Amino acid sequence: MPVSLSDAAYERIEELLVCCELKPGRFLATHDLQKLTGFGRTPVLQAVNRLAADTLLIVAPRHGVQIAPVDLTRDRVLLRLRRDMERFVIRLATERSGASQRNQMLHLKRHLIERRGELNLDQFNLVDRRIDKLFMAAAGEPFVESTLRPLHTIFRRLGWIYHTQTGRGVNLNDTVDGHVAVIEAVADGQVDKAIAASDHLMDFVEGMFDVLEREVSPTLLDCSLDMLDDTFMEGAALARIEA
Repeated sequence: MPVSLSDAAYERIEELLVCCELKPGRFLATHDLQKLTGFGRTPVLQAVNRLAADTLLIVAPRHGVQIAPVDLTRDRVLLRLRRDMERFVIRLATERSGASQRNQMLHLKRHLIERRGELNLDQFNLVDRRIDKLFMAAAGEPFVESTLRPLHTIFRRLGWIYHTQTGRGVNLNDTVDGHVAVIEAVADGQVDKAIAASDHLMDFVEGMFDVLEREVSPTLLDCSLDMLDDTFMEGAALARIEA
């Protein structure tokens, strides 16, 4: 099925959000997004409206668009929602997937196993998106996609920050193994095992929060805080001069 320009613009902006090329907290105009993505005004505006509904962008009148800052407290709560929704989708995908979908799952599983240890973060995220889309299609319940897809984006961005901005580094072996376990169980039709494997992945995500809170500067989660830092520094400098 051909991808519409609006969908393509949405996916491109989503990719830029995940890798923080669009820094959390940054303000920019829609024409900046047009330059960054290479898409025209209409598909970009349509994508912006969707991303704003997903809470990934904030439309600020007279200020343009703000990239939603990372709110770790909110995201901890959203992880509980994501955990339950993943269980729902994984159960349906395990029960409903057809032969063609199971074949695609096994292909992705082989790809992850063969390239384990050499996948970089961007490559892994591309595979992860394919896995999510495949599970959604196999589940056959489009109602949940509008909620689960932005949750996937929120946590991919967290994962990117975790792997690139903390001392843990870009070692993806554990998360690759976790995804392989989910795919294997879904493709084999083992509901309980698939849900347990999904829960294990959510446990890994939950474990990122303490590290992020301890090691990541608040300005990496919201670059607009840099302006506050500058203001305080200027104020302190002025106070020294007056003294």
